[in-house]
Amino acid sequence: MKIMRLGDSGREQPALLVTSPEGPDRYFSLLPLTADVDGAFLADGGLEKARKALEAGELPDLEGAAGLRVGSPVARPGSVVGIGMNYAAHAAESGAEPPTIPVVFLKPSNTVTGPFDPAPLPPRSTQYDWEVELGIVIGKEASYLASPDEAAGCIAGYVTANDFSEREYQLPGAAGQWTKGKSLPGSTPLGPWLVPADQIDGGNLRLRSWVNGQPRQDSTSAELIFNAPTLIHHCSQYMRLEPGDVILTGTPQGVALSGRFPYLQPGDVVEVEVEGLGRQRQELFRTRAATTA
Repeated sequence: MKIMRLGDSGREQPALLVTSPEGPDRYFSLLPLTADVDGAFLADGGLEKARKALEAGELPDLEGAAGLRVGSPVARPGSVVGIGMNYAAHAAESGAEPPTIPVVFLKPSNTVTGPFDPAPLPPRSTQYDWEVELGIVIGKEASYLASPDEAAGCIAGYVTANDFSEREYQLPGAAGQWTKGKSLPGSTPLGPWLVPADQIDGGNLRLRSWVNGQPRQDSTSAELIFNAPTLIHHCSQYMRLEPGDVILTGTPQGVALSGRFPYLQPGDVVEVEVEGLGRQRQELFRTRAATTA
């Protein structure tokens, strides 16, 4: 069972995708259950309700779904929480020691976009980078949790994510400016679908990325320094996570920051994939700077 949001930006409708090796994909409308895949839907046990409605044959087919734009599988989150350097090899290629506690930063929720939407390069960007990541979708409020075991119960499901980052904005200077480098429009494509946590092993999924068809990253979530429950437990000590929020768990080695690959340019095509969660594709284009009249 794969949860999606389909349609033009700002007008997506909730859907459920069932794939089968024996037959064609089938899309079902979730409108009988909810107007959107948002925090309220997740907090109210929406994923289990969708499962039961599917099994009972209560969901109508969504005609023409395969031709619709694919949006983020979660409506605009309240918070997008990023985790930095959560793979030892990526920390090393970044010139840093592996962290002993999670490195946490925030991304504006208005950076979230669909998995196949064109990706805007900032007007003066010269060091735009890709980052395939496993995304955690929160399904239950998490605040001052007692343990990672309790935190595991707050996971609604998982998504593929690409955390586009502008390194020149992010890293120079004594203090660093992670917020500047991680807040650019269209820099957080999510999807194509959300898979419920009880249907996939988030702790052992392959992550890969390509630029213009050339392999870049290839790792697994088993190599995370801090796994999903640990991250949720840690973050809950400093912020309240709410249903529909997304945590980006960090990227493995193989990004342009390593010095082994060029940074992104207009016309480049980036693809990222997390096993079982689908592949994204973004074509880069240069955003024009505003001009005065």
